[in-house]
Amino acid sequence: MDILNQDIKYLPGVGPNRKKMLSNELGIETYGDLLEYYPYKYVDRSKVYTIHELTGDMPFVQVVGKILSFETFPMGAHKERVVAHFTDGTGICDLTWFNGGKYAKQNYKIGTEYLVFGKPTVFNNRINFTHPDLDDAAKVDLSTMGLQPYYNTTEKMKKSGLNSRAIERLTKTLIEKLPPLSETLPDFMTQALHLMSRDEAFRIVHYPQQVKELERARVRLKFEELFFVQLNIVRYASDQRRKYRGYVFSQVGEVFNTFYHNYLPFPLTGAQKRVIREIRKDMGSGRQMNRLLQGDVGSGKTLVALMSMLIAIDNGYQACIMAPTEILAEQHLQTIMGFLKDMDIRVALLTGIVKGKRREEVLEGLLDGTIHILVGTHAVIEDTVQFARLGFVVVDEQHRFGVAQRAKLWSKSINPPHVLVMTATPIPRTLAMTLYGDLDVSVIDELPPGRKPVRTTHVFDSRMTFLYDGIRQQIREGRQVYIVFPLIEESEKSDLKNLEDGYEVLKQAFPEFRLSKVHGKMKPKEKEEEMQRFVSGETQILVATTVIEVGVNVPNASVMVILEAQRFGLSQLHQLRGRVGRGADQSFCVLVTPYKLSEDTRKRIDIMCDTNDGFRIAEADLKLRGPGDLEGTQQSGMAFDLKIADIARDGQLVQMARDEAQKIIEEDPDCTSQKYAILWYRLRQLRKTNINWAAIS
Repeated sequence: MDILNQDIKYLPGVGPNRKKMLSNELGIETYGDLLEYYPYKYVDRSKVYTIHELTGDMPFVQVVGKILSFETFPMGAHKERVVAHFTDGTGICDLTWFNGGKYAKQNYKIGTEYLVFGKPTVFNNRINFTHPDLDDAAKVDLSTMGLQPYYNTTEKMKKSGLNSRAIERLTKTLIEKLPPLSETLPDFMTQALHLMSRDEAFRIVHYPQQVKELERARVRLKFEELFFVQLNIVRYASDQRRKYRGYVFSQVGEVFNTFYHNYLPFPLTGAQKRVIREIRKDMGSGRQMNRLLQGDVGSGKTLVALMSMLIAIDNGYQACIMAPTEILAEQHLQTIMGFLKDMDIRVALLTGIVKGKRREEVLEGLLDGTIHILVGTHAVIEDTVQFARLGFVVVDEQHRFGVAQRAKLWSKSINPPHVLVMTATPIPRTLAMTLYGDLDVSVIDELPPGRKPVRTTHVFDSRMTFLYDGIRQQIREGRQVYIVFPLIEESEKSDLKNLEDGYEVLKQAFPEFRLSKVHGKMKPKEKEEEMQRFVSGETQILVATTVIEVGVNVPNASVMVILEAQRFGLSQLHQLRGRVGRGADQSFCVLVTPYKLSEDTRKRIDIMCDTNDGFRIAEADLKLRGPGDLEGTQQSGMAFDLKIADIARDGQLVQMARDEAQKIIEEDPDCTSQKYAILWYRLRQLRKTNINWAAIS
């Protein structure tokens, strides 16, 4: 048995109780889990300060000196504060214990030289260390102290004595016990990339002597983690391409050309033309297309998707577009029918609310091939829905659909249909490479002509009267306004109350105008009615929660007011802003926050005011929040739990890992070559763990 799979309870110092705590709080079950529980920071223990040099705002430091005396101060029943007065000859400081003072008095001796380590603060005009670490100075060799690791722990763990120091001691015990660890990368690879050995990297990352070697150890471990994720994705994509033949759509025929010459509502942008060319090439190649189409809100993705579907129809196949919500599906239906006007193409809708006779007609039309394009929600993937010849599938806002759902669509066709995945949430390259590594990526990076960028401003909530005046002015000029409240979780009662109260306040503030109200707790029918009143222009102000984040299209709405904007993530703010700026008028987005903001929030608001570029915003979001929080990454199967690498900050390593993985798969597509045996063995080991590798694609 591999020693790293050994149960953690057998490590000296752990036992059954601590094992339970480590497992429940940190998910540490084995020696390997503890080894991969990396420090989050390091403190330099090689430098010794004098008391004279210390100030209250310094990080952790150490001093060497002697205890002069102890003093005890009672603190109520059975409690006392113990203070040791300590000197190194350059000054005097205090060492304080609120707990464990009795132990300190019994074990630390006056006149013995100690190395004291802790965080200095100032109390009663004197430097003070609370609960410091003390070591007998005679037994410490400072030249081997190096950098002290710090490990994240929970409150529950600290209460039961499992603090950072305790984790450090357990890790030290483990590292002393471990035989040399076997390598997971071939020698020629570690040499070419100048990577240290795996064994050395693990030992150094927990006990580094100097910063330079720590950096090298971290690079080795990060690269390995990213490399196996990329190797698996590239292997999977290569298998898919070889295994699945795609339908060959060889002609661009009458339907496409009629639309292009007679019905195209406005000239295509250069970016739209480029993407259609990429899609046409895939569809004629004989292999199944799997393409991710990224484009900011309003960049014309739906038109590109429709023109691609027309190519499928020209070749005798049906197409289908799947959206995450009923509102969005209905909007796609309206948009597509608006584009096609009186062309002889039958488009049908299938969502949860299409029932009875209407539903039967749709199912029949799909089966006999008279319906050319189906627009729907996940109702499309139900077993009862069968097509005559499904050849092209568009999945909108992919992060809302799991991989299993995407795969169900494939089974509705003899060969898997061509798949175009669309998202208006711009995904930074390094993340796209990892999340959607099996998809080719197309980007629409220019807006249609005549669109003016939305102007974004930041207003403090103390200036609402001034804001209301601006809203009145816009409505009098014939525009409409969104006012968004932060109902982040549909279950937050206090948020719902804020929305209801806010709605009443706004009704009083704007007695001369009509208001609609929409939130996720409403019945679909009510929601739809309220939306329609706004779309038709019957109401001038739509008070809503983030349910309008995706897909609501009202070209006449030119103002987006986001209340308590500090509670939204960057990509959410950007999505909401994308609801305006859809007509030819200048549009505005107003971010309202209280005056007091954290540093991170201020950065988020500044980025929103500085740029409309979704990719810049996505990069910033990734850096501020890390990949785990980005919308959709959790649902879309980002189950590989990166322990040390960070996709946001390690972009170069992601690229390097990707390049290496590509080279290997090109040379050994069947994964059988002896040269790479060590890699295929390791990949099989990783696939046996609880990582949901299939979901990564």
